[in-house]
Amino acid sequence: MNTIRNFCIIAHIDHGKSTLADRLIQRCGGVEEREFRDQILDSMDIERERGITIKSNTVTLNYKAQDGQEYQLNLIDTPGHVDFSHEVRRSLMSCEGALLLIDAAQGVEAQTLANLYLALEYDLEVVPVINKIDLPSADVEKVREEIDEDLGLDPYEAVLCSAKLGTGIDEVLEAIVHQLPPPAGDPEAPLQALIFDAQYDAYRGVVMLCRVKEGTLRPGETIRLMHTEKEYEVEEVGLLQLKQVKAHQLAAGAVGYVIAGIKTVRDIAIGDTITAAERPAPEPLPGYKEAKPVVFSSIYPMSTDDYEDLAKALDKLALNDAALTYEKDSSTALGFGFRCGFLGLLHLDVVQERLKREYGLSLLLSAPSVRYELTLEDGSEITVDNPTLFPDPNHIDGAAEPFIKAAIMMPERYIGVVMELCRERRGVNTTYNYLAVGRVELTSELPLAEVLFDFYDKLKTVTQGYGSFDYELLDYRPTDLVKVDILVNSEPVDALAQLVHRDKARPRALRYCEKLAETIPRQQFKIAIQGAIGGKIIARTTINAYRKDVTAKCYGGDITRKRKLLEKQKAGKKKMKVVGAVEIPQSAFVAVLKADTDN
Repeated sequence: MNTIRNFCIIAHIDHGKSTLADRLIQRCGGVEEREFRDQILDSMDIERERGITIKSNTVTLNYKAQDGQEYQLNLIDTPGHVDFSHEVRRSLMSCEGALLLIDAAQGVEAQTLANLYLALEYDLEVVPVINKIDLPSADVEKVREEIDEDLGLDPYEAVLCSAKLGTGIDEVLEAIVHQLPPPAGDPEAPLQALIFDAQYDAYRGVVMLCRVKEGTLRPGETIRLMHTEKEYEVEEVGLLQLKQVKAHQLAAGAVGYVIAGIKTVRDIAIGDTITAAERPAPEPLPGYKEAKPVVFSSIYPMSTDDYEDLAKALDKLALNDAALTYEKDSSTALGFGFRCGFLGLLHLDVVQERLKREYGLSLLLSAPSVRYELTLEDGSEITVDNPTLFPDPNHIDGAAEPFIKAAIMMPERYIGVVMELCRERRGVNTTYNYLAVGRVELTSELPLAEVLFDFYDKLKTVTQGYGSFDYELLDYRPTDLVKVDILVNSEPVDALAQLVHRDKARPRALRYCEKLAETIPRQQFKIAIQGAIGGKIIARTTINAYRKDVTAKCYGGDITRKRKLLEKQKAGKKKMKVVGAVEIPQSAFVAVLKADTDN
């Protein structure tokens, strides 16, 4: 066990995690040159295109150190985006050490700090690595100062490298071997293994990726999952060396895969503990947390004929993505669809993109919302994330919405505009402290609903790209919640209803009304588009009617003749408005809902 090292790479988005992983794999001969491609651990097309890691991945490397000793390195790659921080948490639980990667040009950013705190929470040994030292804008001394001031780590222990050019990779490997501790554990103790990820194989079922903490895992054994209390027989165990390499056993300290004939990823809980059915461990491993969806949106197919295809596609997608939750939903305007729960806006975006690409579906998404807690007059409590399920306001005693603690790091010259942005978004308890020279960390408690739409884009705009943002969920706090209905010709359109804070109701309703007025075709009669809270109208736009010039034939004579014709036309228009129904085209929903998710 002294020759095993379990470590992960943690960093802010775009600091070069995947590129460094590529170089480590190449240096250790984990892949032949002809099979190598950039971002080799990122298997999805979306990950490769956007340059982001969505799913954490694992690889076992064999490395011969400069002292002649052979080491087995288990590298667990982690995503950088805040939406997938639960994956980072599970990866950290599987390791003894972490490489904290810092961009030599960007310096320490919000998620660098957040990930360091996560690593320290699990008592990991952290080695700082300064990457991208080849860039013309790299300032290594300034980054060393930030490591000392912001992170409290030894700046002179930091390893310098350029993952792109491959310089300093040997130094990184030597730091892994000599600065990170080997795993602890007893191969003879009762089995305890942490499931930190799972993949779905169409032929073999679920492939669980696990870290064996105590005991030994062998094929043919009956295992028990401690949180779900289900038992399975192990068919195969092995190591991941970009391909699955079969092994006789996985002993304490090892990271590998387990196949046990499990049908779907939903049958297991990621973060669960595997133990032996015959000689079970006294208790599961600590730190298990369920991934809870925080953003909700309804997905409808553009064509109602595609509903069955959407149902099958979501089923298949959920085989691989245990964090995606969905249930049937319907709308009078858009037909049948699904109400889905996501970990954040990036997760929503990724799921939507995968449904489009992998299953060829054209989709329409309702405006994202968060889960609210309502207290009714009779004292009962309910949670609501769908505006159509919002109860009668007269029966509601109180409402609460989720709050987050946002940490924003930026150069100090932007502190005024960022504080103003937080104030606009109903931020409270906004504080700031100075880190290194000229750098500020601002923390603010914000409602999650205010961050959903365009907060990150606005932050990047006001800080000219220098601001970085990370958040964690806090608690639920009282709020003045209202349901805004959109009425077209006095008829409510259920797909456009939304739950918002009373102060934000009018601007949001007005935006919807204006967007609809641009896209609904004109009729023979005036169409009123209104935003309403209950019976009170708070916003309105009007689509004017097509009008025939009925007075064109009156080229002279008494004014009363013209007036008579106009009155007759007016009465006809009034009658038309009463009997006329307004068909809202699909394109109008697309325009409104797309504008809402884009903002």
